Amino acid sequence: MGVAQTCFCFFRVNWGAWQVFSPPLYLGNDVLGELLDGGQSFRWNQVDGEFAVWQGVFGRNLVQLRLAGDGEVEFRLPSGRGSDSEVQKYFGQDQDWEKLIDALPWRSDLHLHECMERFPGLRILRQPFGETLFSFLCSSAKQIVQIKQCCLEVAQRFGEDLGSGSYAWPGWSVLADVGERALRDCKLGYRARYVSGVARVLSDDDDFETRVLESSFKHAKNLLMELPGVGAKVADCVLLFGAGKLEAFPVDTWVTKVMSRVYGLAGWKAESIALFGTAHFGSAAGLAQQFLFADERRLSKKG
Repeated sequence: MGVAQTCFCFFRVNWGAWQVFSPPLYLGNDVLGELLDGGQSFRWNQVDGEFAVWQGVFGRNLVQLRLAGDGEVEFRLPSGRGSDSEVQKYFGQDQDWEKLIDALPWRSDLHLHECMERFPGLRILRQPFGETLFSFLCSSAKQIVQIKQCCLEVAQRFGEDLGSGSYAWPGWSVLADVGERALRDCKLGYRARYVSGVARVLSDDDDFETRVLESSFKHAKNLLMELPGVGAKVADCVLLFGAGKLEAFPVDTWVTKVMSRVYGLAGWKAESIALFGTAHFGSAAGLAQQFLFADERRLSKKG
């Protein structure tokens, strides 16, 4: 069965009123940019002509964010569409971030402490599981801007038009139907084979996400790594950003650099670095990883 491609022209939406989060969410402009465009999600962009207004998509939710004058984050949805509760969940409003941050070893780890002070309020997004898995399957050997382009191409061609130039992720059943060749046309390259393979598996396995979410971290990681193209790093990213398992400690180039330079792990394999990260930083190691990751990217831009 063929899948109709979505027209690239887009219709405008009528935005509802700006709302505040509950509890209130205060972030600096740099921290908000890191949260939305720092490698957790790949579906956010600043709206042209409106400085500090971000527009993003998750599930079938089309959302805009902005900072008020006092630094409080506000959001709005198209009138009559989207879910306030899903926006709250996506931004982790059901978590006690102050408690999680306080439990990190920042009192004895000076570098972590400095990173946390430079990115106050940074947190982990809770993204839809399937979309997160898809995004990180596309991430191998690609920079953030390239991953975003892959996600956009697939959504534009095969997803629902949500208006204002935004498209929903199409889902595994659609991706299984379109096949590998069509995915290669979306600039996925060799990753199209993995996405197509995972789509075929998961389109016939409605319980996979539930099994991952309800499993222990170790078992959930093993389940993910049974899928085509899913290695340890992709599995850790999916578990951290799409399954809420904060003990996950993804190890990429940036994390390898900081763990080598600051923590004396030069020459260690990624698997050993991840084990060290979980042991050193504790049950919220993934949150510590985001502070280290953000600061290492900051140093690179500064350099």
